[in-house]
Amino acid sequence: MNDDFKKILVAVDDSDDAILAFKYAIERAKKDNASLTIVSVLEDEDMNIYQALTKDYIHGERSELEQHVLDYQKQAQAAGVKDVNVIVSEGVAGETIVKDVIPHVNPDLLIIGSESKKGIAKHFGSQAAYMAKYAPISVMVIR
Repeated sequence: MNDDFKKILVAVDDSDDAILAFKYAIERAKKDNASLTIVSVLEDEDMNIYQALTKDYIHGERSELEQHVLDYQKQAQAAGVKDVNVIVSEGVAGETIVKDVIPHVNPDLLIIGSESKKGIAKHFGSQAAYMAKYAPISVMVIR
């Protein structure tokens, strides 16, 4: 069995776990000589009371999020990953990544942090669990 992955997708949201996942994805992409796609999901539409009260609900603006993802892209390129793409999508993170982003990007590995910092996900099971269960590809959960 070939352990190398050719197309890696990493989901980022600024949580500590997502930053660890991003750092791991860079190393993995370099090791496998894989392309790296960085995705972040704007969960603005259905902002709930928990998000409204949480100081770390950072990305109110899509343009701000897009700029942030471009910063991740620059970091990956500076670290030596040759082929780096970015996607900003909207919706519920787990569902959007599984149903929209994965079919579009067609990666063979999804790397995610174990906890999402957004919304009530951290209180009622995480988006990571959803993605690990429903993604049609290998999923690596970083802690």
